[in-house]
Amino acid sequence: MDGPWFLHVDLDQFQVSVERLRNPELAHETLIVGGEGDPTQLRKVVTCASYEARAHGVRAGMPLRTAYAKLPDAVFLPLDVGAYDAASEQVMSTLRGFGHPVEVWGWDEAYLAASVDDPRELAQRIRERVFAECGLPCAVGIGQNKQQAKIATGFAKARGYPTGLRSSGGRDSDDDADKVFALSYAEWMPLMGTRPVQDLWGVGPRIADRLNRLGIKTIAELAESDEGRITAEFGPKAGQWLPLLARGGGDRSIATEPPIAKGHSKNRTYPKDLEGRDEIAAALADLTAELLQQIVAEGRVAMRVEVTVRTKTFYTRTKSRKLAAPTTDLQVLTDAALAVLDKFELDRPVRLLAIRFELVMPEGDAT
Repeated sequence: MDGPWFLHVDLDQFQVSVERLRNPELAHETLIVGGEGDPTQLRKVVTCASYEARAHGVRAGMPLRTAYAKLPDAVFLPLDVGAYDAASEQVMSTLRGFGHPVEVWGWDEAYLAASVDDPRELAQRIRERVFAECGLPCAVGIGQNKQQAKIATGFAKARGYPTGLRSSGGRDSDDDADKVFALSYAEWMPLMGTRPVQDLWGVGPRIADRLNRLGIKTIAELAESDEGRITAEFGPKAGQWLPLLARGGGDRSIATEPPIAKGHSKNRTYPKDLEGRDEIAAALADLTAELLQQIVAEGRVAMRVEVTVRTKTFYTRTKSRKLAAPTTDLQVLTDAALAVLDKFELDRPVRLLAIRFELVMPEGDAT
């Protein structure tokens, strides 16, 4: 194969695994992580559920109260961002130790690009070293681009191979070695062709619905579709990209440095609806101060303030204001945020507030 193999490393039930590493007594408990660990608390959601909980329908994003109704005897734990940051950084440092370029995707996943003859052997060494040095299990998907590797990870996490398909070196058991799966162009269509278009990485329900309305339901149908029809529906960029994805194509770049953020935001869903301008303004001022601490710590400067308001009825609107001059002055930013707030009709209780600062980009950065 020309060019490197791409390995997608996905930490298994990450937050649950970190909690079990910290407290081995939880190893066989049904765990649900989210909020402050109080399942009766309003408007808090599950961020991670153990496989035991998932078997009962508990999923990330589900309200904690719903999860509690399904599994009242589960162990509910609060989010510990500091612990997850530290665990993730240890894993990423371990991955960089293999000497291949690493692109980090959040707490629990990363890509490596490696020009090796046997990517499965490398994947197994990665799994073994991450577990030995960090105590955390992971699955590894292998592909000729990022999309193939990401999809391969899904099969790896399922602990087994689809009937009738074997990747090189594949095994037909529930052994832990099945946490590695390799996918290439040669295997792409036999495995993926009959699957729905939504199984493609980056194709969500809305795009899938629009494709279905065009009579395109499977990945093979999308791969063979007329790009002109796709372009007419989605525009020129997607008109080329979607059929390319369906044919097994994808991104082959690795960004070892994270992109410089053009803005930072902070939002909060309140356990009790905010009512009246004074209460809403006080909450927004607190969010503004918290967000300012973050950008000052990064040495960044705000140039625009954007406020989002979501009412009790989930009516959501966003408004913004450009500052007279870039600043990190708390009073200036608070005044600007409150001025934006006054553009809203605050005639209904508010359940969520968000503030975003658009930031001055470093000199010489063209992104």
